[in-house]
Amino acid sequence: MKGFKFTEYIPDVKGGADFEKLFEIFQQLLLIFAGNVAEALDYMSELDRRYNLTSDTYAMADFIQDLKDKGYIKEEPGEDGGMMMTPKSEKSIRKSSLDEIFGKLKRSKTHGNHKSPYTGQGGEKSPDIRSFQFGDSLDQISMTESLKNAQVNSGLGDDFRLTENDLEVIETERNLHTATVLMIDISHSMILYGEDRITPAKKVALAMAELIKTRYPKDTLDILVFGNDAWTIQLKDIPYLEVGPYHTNTVAGLELAMDLLRRRKTKNKQIFMITDGKPTCLKEGINYYKNAFGLDRKIVNKTLTIAAQARRMNIPVTTFMIATDPYLKQFVRDFTEVNKGRAYYSNLDGLGGFVLEDFERNRRKNVR
Repeated sequence: MKGFKFTEYIPDVKGGADFEKLFEIFQQLLLIFAGNVAEALDYMSELDRRYNLTSDTYAMADFIQDLKDKGYIKEEPGEDGGMMMTPKSEKSIRKSSLDEIFGKLKRSKTHGNHKSPYTGQGGEKSPDIRSFQFGDSLDQISMTESLKNAQVNSGLGDDFRLTENDLEVIETERNLHTATVLMIDISHSMILYGEDRITPAKKVALAMAELIKTRYPKDTLDILVFGNDAWTIQLKDIPYLEVGPYHTNTVAGLELAMDLLRRRKTKNKQIFMITDGKPTCLKEGINYYKNAFGLDRKIVNKTLTIAAQARRMNIPVTTFMIATDPYLKQFVRDFTEVNKGRAYYSNLDGLGGFVLEDFERNRRKNVR
């Protein structure tokens, strides 16, 4: 019998470990610089000069060439000769965000469904067995248990009969499809006081999108941003999001979210809102009513009215408040009480965990 022969391990890919290390940093910078490849690479070069990210055998020029060869960046069309992200790079950022934020989530063996405590037809089989009832389908019948009952009740002789009273059926768990709208605040306050709040919000949006695409592909996720107005964005647009010189029109965001959910046929609907400030803006016709000082009762009352409308539509709003001001917390408490939703006062590091926890919890509900 031959034994094992051990030899020195020689990596197959030159610079493979160095590339992965630098690529992780590069992806983070792409989110910070809103998808601007040139700015991300310039900043990486500065970091390299300060902290020696590269080595003598693998320099920044090698890393950039690998990005091109692997299809993560390409030249922009036109005469400028700049570089731009590719769809492969966008997908990689989504996966990286999912791993970073929801890394502890175990992959399910079955995809596309959420379990409910309610039973019914058309779902996964349950270990529970019950007596046959009028309306049960034939494929639910447990033949083994039914024949066993018939044997006990009538014996195996000439009188053996299988009657309706002998039949037992296997319960099934109803599968739920859920429609989610994620609202992201892109008002100017998301970068005030030297704190970058928009990048973590983008990471959460990317992670949620990747989670739904991979684990719950039958669910829907709409993403919208709100400042003075509100508008939907595509998944591919998220890395390029930037904060604008906007006030916070929470009403416009909620109205658009509710309009999107009205079009979804599923009964399970929810809104996630990531924001760091109070509502400061309303649109009245073609004009804007703005007040950034304190809590304007006109704006607050309109926001609470929209929260009540969402409750009547059985749409819970989960608010993730990236702020600690006592008067803002009180506003969120009032908003949550009117909507019967939830509120979290999260720092930036814990934001992703809170979103995942509530996302999974809400999936287990069944709205009748």
